[in-house]
Amino acid sequence: MAAQVEIYTWSTCPFCIRAKSLLQKKGVDYTDYSIDGDEDARDKMAQRANGRRSVPQVFINDQHIGGCDDLYALEAAGKLDPLLA
Repeated sequence: MAAQVEIYTWSTCPFCIRAKSLLQKKGVDYTDYSIDGDEDARDKMAQRANGRRSVPQVFINDQHIGGCDDLYALEAAGKLDPLLA
């Protein structure tokens, strides 16, 4: 069974685009919550993300992963694929 991946983004955010690009390159299906200018949605994201309000914020199987740099760090350390399995 594939992991449930969720990502909160802004449509013009270069870090969001980069994070989604990595997920797409890995063939991962994900739910993209585009929260451009929606402060209520951003508040909900921040509650899930331990107060972090920057985008993107990535969740795998309801576990907060972090932002773009965190996602790429997991990939570089060889720890992303096991989370996605």
